[in-house]
Amino acid sequence: MISLSDSQKIGMGLTGFGVFFLFFGMMLFFDKALLAIGNILFVSGLSFVIGLERTFRFFFQRHKAKATSFFLGGIFVVLTGWPIIGVILEIYGFFLLFRGFFPVAVGFIRRIPVLGSLLSLPGIRALVDKIGESNTMV
Repeated sequence: MISLSDSQKIGMGLTGFGVFFLFFGMMLFFDKALLAIGNILFVSGLSFVIGLERTFRFFFQRHKAKATSFFLGGIFVVLTGWPIIGVILEIYGFFLLFRGFFPVAVGFIRRIPVLGSLLSLPGIRALVDKIGESNTMV
């Protein structure tokens, strides 16, 4: 089992609540307040989990400048009151930022008994394989 420090446990909780608020805000027709709270909790939770220095190094790499600008710009647009446009920008930036992680996540999910069999269905398999490649997503 992986041992986590107290700050990492707090970060996992903040990130989880952030994802919950983002999802709930989208379910309630892009509620500005919930999306803003979710964005703040997600980013602060991420910095608690991996640390401030590693968070800054992750977001502010030269080759990730476009992705970071879309992601953080989307957060700014949500905070200024344009939730639908902001979420679209955030999602695009999120996929650009974390595209290197998708093949690992797809491989992990394929080993889970029920989810792995769902990902093996004919229509879903082609989509998952395309996402799993993800280096072509630019």
